[in-house]
Amino acid sequence: MQNSDISASAQKARYGVDAPGVIRNLFLSGVGLFLIIIFFPVIRIGNVQILTPGLVWMASFLVIGGLLMLFYSLKGKFIHRDRMLGLHQWQGDEQVLDVGTGKGLLMIGAAKHLTTGKSIGIDIWNTEDLSGNNYENANNNAAVEGVADRVQILNENAMEMSFDDNNFDVIVTNQVIHNIYNKAGRQRACEEIARVLKPGGKAIISDWKHMNEYLEHFNGLGLRTKMLTANYLTTYPPLKILVVKK
Repeated sequence: MQNSDISASAQKARYGVDAPGVIRNLFLSGVGLFLIIIFFPVIRIGNVQILTPGLVWMASFLVIGGLLMLFYSLKGKFIHRDRMLGLHQWQGDEQVLDVGTGKGLLMIGAAKHLTTGKSIGIDIWNTEDLSGNNYENANNNAAVEGVADRVQILNENAMEMSFDDNNFDVIVTNQVIHNIYNKAGRQRACEEIARVLKPGGKAIISDWKHMNEYLEHFNGLGLRTKMLTANYLTTYPPLKILVVKK
């Protein structure tokens, strides 16, 4: 075994914390409110008296929301990945595309189902979306997980992919398309997914908002769609799954 292989096998794949800034803000806001409740039970502004213990529910909601998001990052997203990938019957020779691969969770998960196929991950690596979000960490995770020979990582925008039409058997994406803040851009990303998907291929799309928008647009493109309900025990915010067939 080469030294690089020994180094990789001694490491552990790290897939980061999703939306770390949001989690931080939820915790800070919740803890801040609890401190106000403890030290300033009554706040007077002129003739107005505010009883801060009434804010305990808001403080609890903020902290619990942060804890649920942290649980998803550390445990739930692996369960959700397996649910998504379990929606396809793998043959081993598929050409797979992970749109917004981040640190490679779905790309690598798909690669583990492949023998002669290839799993390609694309991203522009926005650090606000995921801690340690960059090409190097995705590449390192692929090596650590033992699938470096079955993956390819590219810097590409979901709204303008360089791939040929009808190129992929399976396309996966999780919590990515909503990061495109205008509707026209999100529709463009859906159109690109439809374009590069092979006839008979399957796209598995998961997100926490705009899901009905995606469904309607894919239907308008003539593709078949099925919406699956969120697993509220393992994802937060709750993530629905849209299965699209061409």
